[in-house]
This record gives sequence, C-alpha cells and structure tokens, in this order.
Amino acid sequence: MHFLWPHNLWWMLLLPLLPALYLWLLRRRGKAARAYASLRVVREVVGRSWQRHVPPALFFVSLVLLLLALARPSAAVPLPWARSTILLAMDISRSMRVADVQPSRMVAAQEAAKAFLAEVPRHIEVGLVTFAGSAQVAQRATTDRPALVGAIDAIQMQYGTAIGNAIVVCLAELFPDHGIDLGEMTFGAPRRGTAARSLDEKKVDKPAPKEITPVPPGSYESAAIILLSDGRRTTGVDTLEAAKMAADRGVRITVVGLGTPDGHAAMGEEMAIYLQLDEPTLRHVAQMTRGEYHHAGTAEALRSVYQKLGSRLQVSKRETELTALLAGAAAVLLLAGAGLSVLWFGRVT
Repeated sequence: MHFLWPHNLWWMLLLPLLPALYLWLLRRRGKAARAYASLRVVREVVGRSWQRHVPPALFFVSLVLLLLALARPSAAVPLPWARSTILLAMDISRSMRVADVQPSRMVAAQEAAKAFLAEVPRHIEVGLVTFAGSAQVAQRATTDRPALVGAIDAIQMQYGTAIGNAIVVCLAELFPDHGIDLGEMTFGAPRRGTAARSLDEKKVDKPAPKEITPVPPGSYESAAIILLSDGRRTTGVDTLEAAKMAADRGVRITVVGLGTPDGHAAMGEEMAIYLQLDEPTLRHVAQMTRGEYHHAGTAEALRSVYQKLGSRLQVSKRETELTALLAGAAAVLLLAGAGLSVLWFGRVT
C-alpha cells in the first residue's frame, strides 16, 4: 500500500491524545460517582463496565480509518476483470502445418483457442483476427461462442507472416474512430485523384487519422489482445512500430510463441530463417505493452497457457484507491457505536 497524500498521515500523531483524554474523563466521572454513590449507580457501573468502553473504542477505530482515508491510500487489489473485449490474433501462415507440436501447430492452436473460449467469462466479448501475409477480421468481437468456434474451425493457412498488420487490425477494431488505416501504413497514402476504385466498390467516408495523447502502457482497461505466432515477420508493418501504437493507447498485448527451436527442419533448411520463432521481438512486444510472453513448445503447454489466461480473466490485480472503502468502513463503525450507545445507555455517549 502507498499513499497519494502522505503528508496527511502527520495527523495520526494526535491519536495517542484521545486514549489519554478518555482515561482522564473516566477518572473524573469516577470521582463524581463516588461522591453521589447509590446502590443503583454501583450496579450500573459493575454490570456494564465493559459495555461503556465499546462505543468509544468504535469511535477511535473509525477515526483511525478516516485519517488513513484522508491520505488517499492505494494498493493492488484483486477486482473483477474490467475488460469487455478480448481479441485473439492467430498466425495462420503455412509454417503452422509443421508437426513439431502434435498433431500440428495449427490444430494445436485451434484446440487451445477453443479451450480458452471455455474459460473466458460469458459476458466478455471475444473477437478473432487471423494473419499471414495480410491480416483480416475473421470474427468481430461477440459473446456468441459457437460463432467464434466456427470461425476458428474455418481457418485456412496462407503464405507470409505480417505480425505488425495483425496488431494494427486489432487496434482498428478497438478504436474505429481513430482513423487507423492499414493500407496507408503499408503502401503509403495514395495521391489525390490517382487511386483506382472498382465499379462495385462503395464510397466509404473513413474517419481522418486521429492525433492521440499517449497514455501509460497497459492502462486501457476495456480491451486486450492475445497474439499467437510461430515465426518471424516477413512482410507488412514493422512489428515494433505496431506495438508502439498499442502501447500509446494503453492496450496490453499478451504474446504466445508457438513451436520448438528445431521445428523448422521439417520444412526444409532453405526456409529455416523464416520458420524460426523470433522470441526477442515477441518478448519486446509484450514488454512494450506491459503484457506477458509465454512460450509453448507442445500442444499441452499451449492449452495450459490459454486456459491459464482464460481463468485469470475472472479477477485481475489492479492499482486501486481505497479512500472510499476506508471512509465507508469508518462510517459504519460510527453508526454502530452510536447505535450501541443508545441501546445500552439511552443516549449517545
């Protein structure tokens, strides 16, 4: 726990004065009681000696909580997952047919994704983005789990690995008003009047690119991206450039690297460099966005990673200010002390 206004903790130094003042008042009241002693007063004092200390004790504890609340405490507290959208970005390049992860990387990834969907709370929308030489939205974010399973089963492998494109497409889905245009990022803005348009293409007014103010990485609590890849970028937007876009928007990317170090041998040595897992870059993506990196060298490991991620969506530790909680607890104790005083003594003491 830490405090946003720690200087207010100096007021805690006055707290020891309260028990001293309370003891002085008790002695003063005791002298008055002895001066006007009666059997009724003695019975009341003897019969309720412990009860008379309860309301002042509750008042003292509530005051401690109020002073702590005045310093605005903050701590990492397990809270229900606040994100409402999860985007799965799955590599569907031809290298996913390699069988170093049994029965193949693709089949293992599909089965693990289905296991993930079984773990994710039903109220969280999940979308699917697939990428090879290009990236596309295979299923928009939805709570319809059968539709997601159908999209996962319908995956067809293609050539190329455009990891950066996948991240950009995910961001365009999450922030449709930001004017994120993958085509312009890949090929540059077309010259005015020279862009070719098919006869069937409808004119769509795209929002202009939006200037954003960067926020702390990982601070966006409404969505997250889970990226799975088994190779290295061969085309498209630079991976780290796309990760920077996500970091500036506070979107956390959890990365899963799939495959074994020597699995590329099954595809032939001439393709080795393109089939090797680029772990340094993938780790950097996770680090830049305050996400996590997981390596899965077997189908069981991949399924375990996905299930762990899915179950962790139930709660998440987030930095939370506890001022309202402490103030509320203090109010409850004050009301309890006043209620007991009225119940036992007929007045608020």
